[in-house]
Amino acid sequence: MIDPDDKQLIAKARKGDARAFEDLVNKYYAVMFKMAFKWCGNQSDAQDITQDACVKLARGLDSFKGNAAFTSWLYRLVINAGKDWYKKHNRHPSNADELENVTTKSTSVEQLYAKQVLGAVQQLPDGEREALILVMSDGLSHKEAAKILDIKESTVSWRIHEARKKLNAQFEKEQSYG
Repeated sequence: MIDPDDKQLIAKARKGDARAFEDLVNKYYAVMFKMAFKWCGNQSDAQDITQDACVKLARGLDSFKGNAAFTSWLYRLVINAGKDWYKKHNRHPSNADELENVTTKSTSVEQLYAKQVLGAVQQLPDGEREALILVMSDGLSHKEAAKILDIKESTVSWRIHEARKKLNAQFEKEQSYG
């Protein structure tokens, strides 16, 4: 389940090997940032969340049991870091600040649509947004997402169903105004 190189890095990092921990962070920093950005939709916040997740990684590496892929455990750590970060700063994930990063200065139809979709996804409740990101964006199965989120597979299916329903309703509403 766990990559042998990761297993070795984790074991060394747990024993206090700073170089091994640094290698582990370097290997997964981009993955962690991507997870944080997908979750919050804001580049600046995602950078802060990723930094906080690195601190949580250092403190919580002993809690990784190795029963699942390291990235599955890491996903949960990053999302929890994000929730803690927003709570600490008395804010909520918002697409308003940084969704322009999805679009460049040129505004093609596809880029505008991507911006709309990302904005709509950011408005979903946490559970629905997390399930949707894991399955639709990261390509995980419902079973894999359930394991990461520590919920039943049927709950993942229900959350995705609810998210799609809300997204469809929002886009139908926007089309009727357009």
